[in-house]
Amino acid sequence: MERFEDNLGSSLIRLNFKFRNEKITTECIKSYKGITLLGESYGPFEKGKKYKLKLFSAFPLIENNILIVDSTEKCDNMDVQRYAISERDDQKLIKRENHLFLNRIKEFKRFLEYEIEKSHKPPIDLDKFISYTSNIVDGRLLKILKLAKAELSLNDEYRLTDSEKLLYKHLNKLIKKWREFYLSFK
Repeated sequence: MERFEDNLGSSLIRLNFKFRNEKITTECIKSYKGITLLGESYGPFEKGKKYKLKLFSAFPLIENNILIVDSTEKCDNMDVQRYAISERDDQKLIKRENHLFLNRIKEFKRFLEYEIEKSHKPPIDLDKFISYTSNIVDGRLLKILKLAKAELSLNDEYRLTDSEKLLYKHLNKLIKKWREFYLSFK
């Protein structure tokens, strides 16, 4: 029998895989002949030009100082702080344009860690990023817990990210079962 945690964990990993396969815009900072990754060729890359690549294929090129994440794609501690403040200030779940925005934050942390490792950004930026991310996750989780006690309206469902829909579905079933057990008097 599969446990709830295993099922949810597998689903979250699949969603993260889906996000890693989305394209991001990068900019070349050093011309490069190209690379073959998992049987697929990328490049050549010309300094100053922009390229749309799947996130997973952009990682090694960014980590080798060939590409950088385009400014239109960035997700740093300032962006995460804005998300955290807006979540804190609104009692309802906020609809995000990207249903995988939590995955975006999770994956873009890797870029920030790289920038700190190369001394391009101070380590305090990572501390702030982690703190703001924790605030977002905890704030949204509390809102989901409130929603999970009742049936989800279409408006509320629209505001959930893909990973939050998975969590809601499981929490709602568990809460219903628990409540029915104690309220059934059998």
